[in-house]
Amino acid sequence: MKAEDFDKKFDDGQSIIDDLDLSRARRPEQEQKRVNVDFPIWMIQSLDKEARRLGVPRQSIIKMWLAERLEKIAS
Repeated sequence: MKAEDFDKKFDDGQSIIDDLDLSRARRPEQEQKRVNVDFPIWMIQSLDKEARRLGVPRQSIIKMWLAERLEKIAS
Protein backbone atom coordinates (compact mmCIF):
# COMPACT_ATOMS: atom_id res chain seq x y z
CA MET A 1 0.00 0.00 0.00
CA LYS A 2 1.28 3.43 -0.88
CA ALA A 3 1.71 5.99 1.87
CA GLU A 4 -0.88 8.24 0.24
CA ASP A 5 -3.47 5.45 0.31
CA PHE A 6 -2.61 4.64 3.92
CA ASP A 7 -2.92 8.31 4.94
CA LYS A 8 -6.23 8.68 3.14
CA LYS A 9 -7.63 5.56 4.78
CA PHE A 10 -6.59 6.90 8.19
CA ASP A 11 -7.89 10.42 7.49
CA ASP A 12 -11.22 8.95 6.37
CA GLY A 13 -11.56 7.25 9.75
CA GLN A 14 -11.16 3.73 8.39
CA SER A 15 -9.35 1.09 10.42
CA ILE A 16 -5.70 0.72 9.49
CA ILE A 17 -4.90 -1.96 12.06
CA ASP A 18 -4.89 -4.75 9.45
CA ASP A 19 -2.36 -2.77 7.41
CA LEU A 20 0.18 -2.60 10.25
CA ASP A 21 2.83 -5.17 11.20
CA LEU A 22 2.42 -5.08 14.97
CA SER A 23 4.78 -8.02 15.54
CA ARG A 24 7.69 -5.58 15.48
CA ALA A 25 5.99 -2.76 17.39
CA ARG A 26 7.74 -1.49 20.51
CA ARG A 27 7.33 1.27 23.01
CA PRO A 28 10.48 3.40 23.23
CA GLU A 29 11.79 3.90 26.75
CA GLN A 30 9.45 1.12 27.96
CA GLU A 31 11.63 -1.94 27.39
CA GLN A 32 12.28 -3.83 30.58
CA LYS A 33 15.46 -5.09 32.15
CA ARG A 34 15.57 -7.32 35.18
CA VAL A 35 17.60 -6.16 38.19
CA ASN A 36 18.15 -7.75 41.57
CA VAL A 37 17.93 -5.66 44.70
CA ASP A 38 18.44 -6.86 48.26
CA PHE A 39 16.13 -5.34 50.89
CA PRO A 40 16.19 -5.73 54.66
CA ILE A 41 13.44 -7.99 56.02
CA TRP A 42 11.64 -5.10 57.74
CA MET A 43 11.41 -3.32 54.39
CA ILE A 44 9.99 -6.41 52.64
CA GLN A 45 7.40 -6.77 55.40
CA SER A 46 6.36 -3.14 55.03
CA LEU A 47 6.18 -3.46 51.24
CA ASP A 48 4.08 -6.61 51.53
CA LYS A 49 1.73 -4.96 54.02
CA GLU A 50 1.15 -2.00 51.70
CA ALA A 51 0.80 -4.27 48.67
CA ARG A 52 -1.88 -6.33 50.46
CA ARG A 53 -3.69 -3.17 51.49
CA LEU A 54 -3.80 -1.99 47.88
CA GLY A 55 -4.39 -5.46 46.45
CA VAL A 56 -1.37 -5.38 44.15
CA PRO A 57 1.89 -7.35 43.96
CA ARG A 58 4.96 -6.15 45.84
CA GLN A 59 6.70 -5.41 42.55
CA SER A 60 3.96 -2.95 41.61
CA ILE A 61 4.47 -0.97 44.83
CA ILE A 62 8.21 -0.79 44.22
CA LYS A 63 7.78 0.32 40.61
CA MET A 64 5.13 2.88 41.49
CA TRP A 65 7.14 4.44 44.31
CA LEU A 66 10.33 4.54 42.26
CA ALA A 67 8.50 6.11 39.33
CA GLU A 68 6.99 8.79 41.58
CA ARG A 69 10.39 9.62 43.03
CA LEU A 70 12.09 9.73 39.64
CA GLU A 71 9.36 12.00 38.26
CA LYS A 72 9.93 14.41 41.14
CA ILE A 73 13.65 14.69 40.57
CA ALA A 74 13.23 14.95 36.78
CA SER A 75 10.98 17.99 36.98
